[in-house]
Amino acid sequence: MRKFGVLVQIKEDMDSTPSFLISADKKYISLTSILMKGDASRGTINVKGCRTDSIQGNVAFANVMEQMRATVTWASESITVTRDPNVGLTGVSFNCGKIPDASMDEGPMMIWNVYCWRLKETERMKAIIAECTKLEATVEEFEDYCVIHPPGGNNVKYNVVIETYDDHRMTMTCALVACVWGGANVIIEDPGCAAKTSHISKCLGV
Repeated sequence: MRKFGVLVQIKEDMDSTPSFLISADKKYISLTSILMKGDASRGTINVKGCRTDSIQGNVAFANVMEQMRATVTWASESITVTRDPNVGLTGVSFNCGKIPDASMDEGPMMIWNVYCWRLKETERMKAIIAECTKLEATVEEFEDYCVIHPPGGNNVKYNVVIETYDDHRMTMTCALVACVWGGANVIIEDPGCAAKTSHISKCLGV
């Protein structure tokens, strides 16, 4: 919010029950440019404007990428992720309490501390299980975590029709299947639900 011109005063620790104070006269300042997602299936991705000291929880996903055998380079104003095409990503177990948006790889992955999935725009735990099953992955469901086993031989089923449940995160997550498996075709129903995330809806032609 600070980058968009709004200063927020934070009281208490972010891991407990913080309170936030925002002056009523503050207004957002629009960005002059928007960074678009690159091809994350191979090569090097450099995310500019992503500060390594950011309190945004999703920055921590780069740590998970390191565990999965990607190479991550941290800079003050960017994060660069490189994947050796000759080295497959490996499955890991990680706490997703602060990073509930995650994708699949080449081994069983345990995603835990994600009870919050059940309280989003849709019941995302059920939605993820249903759509991953369509792709021929196997998912074990528990109250606040799940274990995802990729399809046999990592051969995802092509041309699967993905239901989005009127949830923009389901649209974005399932669209990434085409990147993770190097071009697997998926059909996204109702991609217009991603309109609230404007740059994604533009990529999908909405």
